[in-house]
Amino acid sequence: MKYAVTLLAAAVLTACGGPKQEVKPEQTVTVTQQQQQLNYPVTAKGDVVDTYFGTQVADPYRWLEDDRSSDTEAWVKAQNQTTFDYLKQIPFRDQIRDKLQQAWNYERVGAPFKEGDYTYFYKNDGLQNQFVLYRQKDGGEVEVFLDPNTFSTDGTTSMADISFSRDGKLAAYAISEGGSDWRKIIIIDTETKQQIGDTLTDIKFSGIAWVANDGFFYSSYDKPDGSELSAMTDQHKLYYHKLGTPQSEDKVIFGATDEQKHRYVGASVTEDDRYLLVSAAVSTSGNKLFIKDLSQPDSGFVTIVDDTTSDIDLLDNQGETLYLATNRNAPNRKVVKVSAKAPQPENWQDVIPETENVLRVSTGAGFIFANYIVDAIAKVKQYDYDGKLVRDIELPGVGSVGGFGGKKDAETLYFSFANYITPGSIYAFEPKAGASSLYNQPKVNFDPSRYVSEQVFYTSKDGTKVPMIISYRKDLKRDGSNPTILYGYGGFNISLTPSFSVANAVWMELGGVYAVANIRGGGEYGKAWHTAGTQLQKQNVFDDFIAAAEYLQTEKYTSPAKTAVRGGSNGGLLVGAVMTQRPELFGVAIPQVGVLDMLRYHTFTAGAGWAYDYGTSEQSAEMFKYLQGYSPVHNVKAGVTYPATMITTADHDDRVVPAHSFKFAAELQDKASKATPQLIRIDVKAGHGAGMPVSMVIDQAADIYSFTLFNMGYSSLPQ
Repeated sequence: MKYAVTLLAAAVLTACGGPKQEVKPEQTVTVTQQQQQLNYPVTAKGDVVDTYFGTQVADPYRWLEDDRSSDTEAWVKAQNQTTFDYLKQIPFRDQIRDKLQQAWNYERVGAPFKEGDYTYFYKNDGLQNQFVLYRQKDGGEVEVFLDPNTFSTDGTTSMADISFSRDGKLAAYAISEGGSDWRKIIIIDTETKQQIGDTLTDIKFSGIAWVANDGFFYSSYDKPDGSELSAMTDQHKLYYHKLGTPQSEDKVIFGATDEQKHRYVGASVTEDDRYLLVSAAVSTSGNKLFIKDLSQPDSGFVTIVDDTTSDIDLLDNQGETLYLATNRNAPNRKVVKVSAKAPQPENWQDVIPETENVLRVSTGAGFIFANYIVDAIAKVKQYDYDGKLVRDIELPGVGSVGGFGGKKDAETLYFSFANYITPGSIYAFEPKAGASSLYNQPKVNFDPSRYVSEQVFYTSKDGTKVPMIISYRKDLKRDGSNPTILYGYGGFNISLTPSFSVANAVWMELGGVYAVANIRGGGEYGKAWHTAGTQLQKQNVFDDFIAAAEYLQTEKYTSPAKTAVRGGSNGGLLVGAVMTQRPELFGVAIPQVGVLDMLRYHTFTAGAGWAYDYGTSEQSAEMFKYLQGYSPVHNVKAGVTYPATMITTADHDDRVVPAHSFKFAAELQDKASKATPQLIRIDVKAGHGAGMPVSMVIDQAADIYSFTLFNMGYSSLPQ
């Protein structure tokens, strides 16, 4: 989860114009004859029963956890056949896909970065499945450096990461096949673009940290027994690959012994190649930190922090002075400095002290950039390395920024800016003068002046004030009739800050409301906000989301029949929990790649690392009962009318394994009333979301929007 990329959040529909079925807040959407006659594939029930602290819990669909069995494969095919047959009946499905393709078809360019003699940048012409990496020398011609669209015929192999040697003459890039978290690393000569040495394989949850021009550090697990897509992986190790040697000779640098067993191990090397810092964690929150002086070949690791009660990251160094970002004794994070000779916390000195706002930090051009989250909105300050404020940076508007990172000798840095109604643009920033200028603005067929994005604060069940940003067309009438997507995440200290989505633009253009609730469990207000949505306090997350829906309905943005809830990964759990707790509050539910079996999530891949947020069913009788009380798979009740539901997952999701979604779908199809469809859409040759080709993203979005619209009672798109 810590490694998850932000998932898409969007929907589509209209609020005015064209034939449609009017739905008043108190009415139930009329179900078509085709929906009433929907027949699901038969899902066999097994007799597996687990015992937790003396309580027996049946798990009739345990067999669906076997992703290598022919029975599971046949079940997937049958479910997809049912789902796609249903989607084919929706008269406007092709129209929605066409609208999305047209909206998506614009050039997108990333911020440039310098490596060796070349300046590199990513670009997508519009509908290319993967971004292409280009480069040019000063005054030279632009050329393609790497085109991931050529890695596979169907676009399902993506470039997951790339890192250059110090002189820029070599590059190592990681590829993901079919969306899997298991990666391969390929090393090339940047001048000739020819591969150097063998391809490194079986690498997972890893960065690529070069040391000079000789080799790099990477992380991985031993290949698990059983399925590589679902079997547990809990012993992460750090390796060093020396150029010109086979992977079989790569040395384990950290994590070889049981005494050092950690689920997540990562490395960073200071820009001057002087120090290696190793982060080691047992869960997605909190890490140990160790340092090794690479200028002393025989030196061992020195412990900076040997507990996991806080998060600590290396920012930079100046000689022997290290600069760290941490929430240790500072829940909203701060920047400290310390000598590498005595780097323990008792010697830390504040450079940028903690404030009342959450801090994210980057460095570049010899400066520190403090990006504060103020009620989910960005404010940026520039400091020198002594902690002296240089300036408050003027931003283009109210929204989110990213970037301000670069090498120490960079003369220009770049940052991106976006919000829910402003397409992401890139700005060049001169750190010495403090001047910003527009570098690239995409030509999107979207006029922000026609829309409004407002922040409100609503009250949750226990009285907590929760922010939510609601975006919609300016001529929208608050009469309770507007189709609305409510999106949330609520976990793992992840903050949902404003971002632009092409799909959201289509949704709002057609009159829909798009709302994002910044619920507890996230990081918008620091460690306390995160902790308030973890383990025995997880219900706060669901209560916050339910209260968001109630606010939207009370304030007449929408009604229950026209409220759709959507979320992915931990957000899929969120949707599964609220739709089973308050089914009458929502018309449509879209749980995507969700964590849905809370009694067994920790038995798959690296799932045990999520225990900081969730706890586990083996932890205690109290925790077992609590998890059982909200686990979506275990809380589907017979005869209940649940929202029209389309679960989405993918066959190569080895982060949140598809068995979660399979079992939830089987429970809904077996027990839910027949008044609403309960479907599952399973992508093939796709994973948790990262690297999914544009064609698949558009197809999935079109199907979700069609399903949402159809089950809100609409029969056609507006003219």
